[in-house]
Amino acid sequence: MLNVEDPEPSPVPDGTGHSRRVRVRYAPSPSGIPHIGNIRTALFNFLFAKNQKGKFILRIEDTDQKRIVPGAIEKIKESLLSLNLKFDEVYRQSERTMIYSKYLNLLKDKGLVYQDEGAWRFKVKSQTEKIGWNDFVHGPVAFSPGVIEDFIIIKSDGFPTYHFASVIDDHDMRITHVMRGDEWISSTPKHLLLYKAFGWEPPTFVHTPPILGPNKKKLSKREGARSVLEYIKDGYLPEAIINFLALLGWSPPPPKHLRGFGRELSRNGGPLRRDASRMDSSEVKVKEEELFSLDQLIKLFSLDRLNKNSPIFNIEKLNWFNKKYLQKYSPEILSEKTRNFSKRARTINDRQLRAIVTLVKDRLTTLADFDKIAAIFFEKGKEKPPPEEKIANAKEAIKSISTWNDRSIEKTLELWILKNKLDPADFKNTLRLAVFAQHSPPIYQSIALLTKKEVLKRIDDAVKKSK
Repeated sequence: MLNVEDPEPSPVPDGTGHSRRVRVRYAPSPSGIPHIGNIRTALFNFLFAKNQKGKFILRIEDTDQKRIVPGAIEKIKESLLSLNLKFDEVYRQSERTMIYSKYLNLLKDKGLVYQDEGAWRFKVKSQTEKIGWNDFVHGPVAFSPGVIEDFIIIKSDGFPTYHFASVIDDHDMRITHVMRGDEWISSTPKHLLLYKAFGWEPPTFVHTPPILGPNKKKLSKREGARSVLEYIKDGYLPEAIINFLALLGWSPPPPKHLRGFGRELSRNGGPLRRDASRMDSSEVKVKEEELFSLDQLIKLFSLDRLNKNSPIFNIEKLNWFNKKYLQKYSPEILSEKTRNFSKRARTINDRQLRAIVTLVKDRLTTLADFDKIAAIFFEKGKEKPPPEEKIANAKEAIKSISTWNDRSIEKTLELWILKNKLDPADFKNTLRLAVFAQHSPPIYQSIALLTKKEVLKRIDDAVKKSK
């Protein structure tokens, strides 16, 4: 178990005259690799914690031993770290069974539990008052007391249920805000009963609506409910994924209002620490309205801008973000990322790769597109060559180029077109088919990336195929 020292406390009023450190947790079950919606919950918790100078805790909820998937814990950590969501503390519930036993004994002493077939149930006392709380996102939420029956808190295998372990841990770990999906709203009354039984103050509950598919139903794997590791493997950038997920259920303040955008409140009505609310608008430089770095998101994030309605997953929006971030990269950085991603890119030197990525980067949506779009620089395509006489003219044009660089190539070939009274579009298409046999970026710049010898060799190959 990793623990690090607490920083200076964030001034969050707790109603007692003292300050509480903001502490939030991301608590996945190791039953598989978390999908993108699950990671959005982690992102919101992380952004809030860092905005408040608080703690972001990873808690592995592995008390359901039958559902544990080998390697899942490592994948959970990898998913977070791949997006630079670094956790300050990490715990495993399976290592905390003695703590749960201690609190079970407290309930036994109070006569609030009883044994049932080897398990322990919490005794729900009959009451007439509704069980409710003020949810940060949804406002007042209440349940009739009659809908909650005695529930199991310790299973027959000795491990605690989610309800019992999460309440114990949230209290023991001093969690101030429980931010999780809407699906846990129906479980919250049980948690409140446990808080009341122990005499503890509950944390602030923040239940976020789920991400829906384009059909406005639960997001399926086919529609995008995959893991962030799968998206990264497919060529998506961590910063694009972060930016995309942050805007699925949260709205940034308009750029013109950055100086004084809304202040969020603690559950007791006191202002939470919002460094961003005191920033001058020049401190948050956003070139395009929706492009935010992780650091910018940390400065801008606030719970009061979480949306009550479910966001719709749109893969085209993610593609747009990814394309924008690829275009923002310098040739050196894009070359490095491309080389790390593409086996083909690793077959050429740095200078050649930089030249290619500079030419094709505006055509890339993901890093995976490089192998397809840049394939013509490694091998010819399969389109039919132009007529032999046109190829012969193109060959003579190429042979007339004395200095082999893009500027000289363009100047010489434009003069060739004028001298021979050729149709510019037809001549360029002839070159494209003869040299690349596939659609290409601007033809003169594309040709310049090959050697003159290679271009003539490809033209000769086109002559053979045209006969």
